[in-house]
Amino acid sequence: MAETIHKSPRNVSYMVVSEAGASVYSASKLAAEEFPDFDVSQRSAVSIARRLQDPLAELVKIDPKSIGVGQYQHDMPQARLEEVLAGVVESAVNSVGVDLNTASVSLLSYVAGISKAVAANIVAHRDENGPFTNRMQLLKVKKLGPKTFEQCAGFLRIPGGDEPLDNTGVHPESYGAARALLALYRRENEAGSIEQIPAWLQKYGPEKAAKELSAGVPTLLDIAKELAKPGRDPRDELPPPLLRRDVLSMEDLSAGMELMGTVRNITDFGAFVDIGVHQDGLVHVSELSDKFVKHPSEVVAVGDVVSVRVLAVDVPKKRISLTMRKKPTTQS
Repeated sequence: MAETIHKSPRNVSYMVVSEAGASVYSASKLAAEEFPDFDVSQRSAVSIARRLQDPLAELVKIDPKSIGVGQYQHDMPQARLEEVLAGVVESAVNSVGVDLNTASVSLLSYVAGISKAVAANIVAHRDENGPFTNRMQLLKVKKLGPKTFEQCAGFLRIPGGDEPLDNTGVHPESYGAARALLALYRRENEAGSIEQIPAWLQKYGPEKAAKELSAGVPTLLDIAKELAKPGRDPRDELPPPLLRRDVLSMEDLSAGMELMGTVRNITDFGAFVDIGVHQDGLVHVSELSDKFVKHPSEVVAVGDVVSVRVLAVDVPKKRISLTMRKKPTTQS
């Protein structure tokens, strides 16, 4: 692939994506329902490709224990482990938000208030009636009543729908407050850009605005953030995926090489970093910083793009030792 890229006149890159858990998904009932005409290897290929497009939407289809992240998971009470993992995934899904017209049953079932049965009904309604054009249409979904709507509506996004606010985290019950805040802003700043609403609100006085609009201060502050960045995805603030053009194997590595890599896993003794070869390299806890580090999580997190230097390569044992410490300067 890298050789083909180098021959191409276009500026093309590739990215290495972890295949952990893909075989578990491809043999599952869900994969068979999604791709009834594909064999197991084709389902795995689609799953891996989708991870690059939207990792969260794809990885929720796989039991977290099969993704290969974390230590000692089999030593913990399994019921408690599943409860905590489900809570973390649900928190992540609701923080990011879900596109109502593209989300799978697996992804929708992690949205607050939506059970697997209701998630399946949403997808069935979408298949039968076409894409949702506004959030209120959710009330036509079987078994999705007003209470469920109240819990889930703010986390479901509809890009390009009838109501622009449907593509924000603003709940329908706060649409009136959102429009009133926007009108107040336009009255005070006719030529101001919408991105300036949060800064303007702080200057104008959140308490003063809340009193004028008969709304809560926290609600107005949240609305201002959403109006400033409609359709905002908090993942945009993370480092971009590391794209590559050169092919690397363990034989290509040598001590002293400086590379960019992505943190794939964290253990008590260090962090494993993907540097573009099949085997992840280990940055021992003592090599994470020039200062003392009690635990790797103090310095790095899974998904971080970091600069590393190769310390040693053991090809027969498939071990790569890396460091994130500063290169020592030579003194004359």
